[in-house]
Amino acid sequence: MSFNNLDTLYRQVIMDHYKNPRNKGTIESDSITVDMNNPTCGDRIHLTLQVEDGKVADAKFDGEGCSISMASASMMTQAVKGLEVEKALELSQIFYDIMLGKEYDDEAMDLGDLEALQGVAKFPARIKCATLAWKAMEKGVKSE
Repeated sequence: MSFNNLDTLYRQVIMDHYKNPRNKGTIESDSITVDMNNPTCGDRIHLTLQVEDGKVADAKFDGEGCSISMASASMMTQAVKGLEVEKALELSQIFYDIMLGKEYDDEAMDLGDLEALQGVAKFPARIKCATLAWKAMEKGVKSE
């Protein structure tokens, strides 16, 4: 697949998550709540997590912001649901590395739709948008 086709596919994945977010909403019962914002661009997220027996049993978000911020939140909640907290934190570190343009071992961990955000590394001003939900998730699971 050519670079232009891959870039177009990634944009489509991001726009799909932005227009049809997964796990949008809040968890009402016995959940961890984290509110974070990015004052430089106005993105804000309200993340609720349900952690049971060392695993992220459920994750939902609400908020407003740019397409990258909201798509990343949608992808993050999908990616961490069902993971042990340690694995979720490991995935978060891999995501940060990707945002810094570092390579990752795609054989060791399938990133799924998260791969679509690799191009954000080319736009340093947008990295904070992409990592906002991840920082909220880390803060939440570490508070548990």
